Amino acid sequence: MDEKKQITFIVNPISGILDKRQIVEWVNRKLDKDAYEAKFVRTEHAGHAVEIAAREAEADAYAVVAVGGDGTINEIARSLVHTQTALGIIPCGSGNGLARHLQIPLDPRRAISVLNEENVDTIDYGTINGTPFFCTCGVGFDAFVSLQFSKAGRRGPLTYLQKTLLESLRYRPRTYELEMDGYTARYKAFLIACGNASQYGNNAYITPQATVDDGLLDVTILEPFTALDVPALAYQLFHKTIDQNSRIKTFRCQRLKIHRRRPGVVHYDGDPVMMGEDIEVDIVKHGLRVLVPRNVEADSPNVIQRAQDYISGLEQLNRSYFQRLVEDFKGKEGQWFGKPEEKRGGE
Repeated sequence: MDEKKQITFIVNPISGILDKRQIVEWVNRKLDKDAYEAKFVRTEHAGHAVEIAAREAEADAYAVVAVGGDGTINEIARSLVHTQTALGIIPCGSGNGLARHLQIPLDPRRAISVLNEENVDTIDYGTINGTPFFCTCGVGFDAFVSLQFSKAGRRGPLTYLQKTLLESLRYRPRTYELEMDGYTARYKAFLIACGNASQYGNNAYITPQATVDDGLLDVTILEPFTALDVPALAYQLFHKTIDQNSRIKTFRCQRLKIHRRRPGVVHYDGDPVMMGEDIEVDIVKHGLRVLVPRNVEADSPNVIQRAQDYISGLEQLNRSYFQRLVEDFKGKEGQWFGKPEEKRGGE
């Protein structure tokens, strides 16, 4: 009999809105016990998943599975790059950008079935000033919203939507100098997004043509726009056609240098961090092993997959957010259209 593969599940108890105890029960029930010897570890603080995953990779574990969102995935994957230990994902976050791109089901029971297939692919990853990211990174409005979201005290799509709408009324574009593969340009931009994968999460495709195995960064620049542009931009963002908008500039490169006039916030995989005036984004080819579904078309989920993920997402929202929605918006109509502040912190 073949020796069982060691697989470790790192559980972030506070990510997203799913009950992690239920997920652990499903893993114990559905994971292939003939193939895997499983153990579970809960994270206790920010950065803890980095430590756990590094320890498991050093012990030659077959796979480390992130039971959490994109932030948890980032912490684990950082410790697995250029090792033989594969990343597994049971998506439990607010956006689940990398899982969606890789077509890993949002239903945890179906995501466990992907682990049982034992199908490993090797993908690229990016770095921003040396810090790895696996989905997207950027400067400008999306980074600023990530910072506000991190201060909100609770997670979920409704909180993110609220922050996005509120801050979009106040945010002002910045001027950036870009150098990419020997070419230099200056842009006034609302945001600059760099994608290894195609989306932020929630099927918001900011770099819709990106693939995780081409050795290239996909860069999207959103130039200043008016309120009249918002409906088209929003529609195209969620229908994978934002690169067709006249306010958008896109290109591909292996390295991008960004210079801005002052330090500020950037984000990688949705997590905000303060960085200086100079930012360097690079792509690293084929650096991470990932457990992915068999027999799927690259970046082209079928109708049934989309429908099931959509229904799963609705069920999650209905369970946790209806009451919050009522509480958040009751009697607060006047807060949405306050005067923009003259000075903003961060980026």
